[in-house]
Amino acid sequence: MRQSLTEIYDGKVAAGELRADPAQRAALPLLETVRQALESPPRRIAGLRGLLGRATVVQPEKGVYLWGGVGRGKSMLMDLFFAHVAAPAKRRVHFHSFMQEVQGRLHELRKTEVQDAIRPMAESIAAQVRLLCLDEMQISDIADAMVVGRLFQYLTDLGVVVVTTSNRAPEDLYLNGLNRALFLPFIALLRARLAVCELEAETDYRQHRLAGAQVYFTPADAAAERAMQAMWDDLTGADPGTALRLPLLGRELVLERHHAGVVRASFWELCTRPLGPADFLALTGAVRVLMIDEIPLLSAANFNEAKRFVTLIDAVYEAKLRLICSAADVPERLYVEGEGTFEFARTASRLREIQAADWAMER
Repeated sequence: MRQSLTEIYDGKVAAGELRADPAQRAALPLLETVRQALESPPRRIAGLRGLLGRATVVQPEKGVYLWGGVGRGKSMLMDLFFAHVAAPAKRRVHFHSFMQEVQGRLHELRKTEVQDAIRPMAESIAAQVRLLCLDEMQISDIADAMVVGRLFQYLTDLGVVVVTTSNRAPEDLYLNGLNRALFLPFIALLRARLAVCELEAETDYRQHRLAGAQVYFTPADAAAERAMQAMWDDLTGADPGTALRLPLLGRELVLERHHAGVVRASFWELCTRPLGPADFLALTGAVRVLMIDEIPLLSAANFNEAKRFVTLIDAVYEAKLRLICSAADVPERLYVEGEGTFEFARTASRLREIQAADWAMER
């Protein structure tokens, strides 16, 4: 007999693979309803053309919009649902990657002078999938904001079921964005075509695992690398990770190793590029755990990199982010000579505070 998603979840809890969470469990019946609908033949209703014998219209099934804070288990629930739904054609993709594909295909279609490029593109997608799972919906780019409403209208009209996760409530998408009034119909569409479910879990399991654990490894040698890799494997289930792409006012911040709110990058990847406060605020707002490899000794010789590191740690501190890192020395001895040593004392103090067992547990 086939198990329900709730039964599968309970089994994973019993096996120690997941920690029981009432809010996560409460979201599963909604996903189960979508699962059962997808495993049944599409409902069709007769439209005008159907009555004339030429066509019928697919009755749209409601999808799910699952939202809540970073680390609340949204992606895990989507993965559980996706793995156990026997949909004839399904796809799971990060929302930002999906929109990049959309913009690229629109660009090519517009070269053909087609009158409405969004419709044929939606028809192409609908011909390939019945279930579209989009992880981490976040809209900050005006180009995406102006396209996504009509695209989703066409997709759902064509019978595509959309299940998506987001850190934001629908009403907070594209907040304060340019020409946001033109975006508001999309919010109404989400509410009409997707069942909105807030995941109110109060426990971030990555935070729980880190409570009391060593999170600062020095020196940054082979042993530290092994420890960092062990931490990554524990937090991500040994997932290799995929790129995290954060759109920022016409450009993009890309970090190559990300999985479900955990990002791993080297000091050099974060601090040798011309990144500033806006970049680091976007990063700390999008993840829950930041892993930094190979923090070197700092001095006047790498003053610019040191300044960026100070800005990064300030952002981590203000966001109450969990930080795991390997470094050449203890915080107080990372920057002992040259301009900026006095200012770095605060950074060293914050690095110590961030290592505390109860750091960020209330976030």
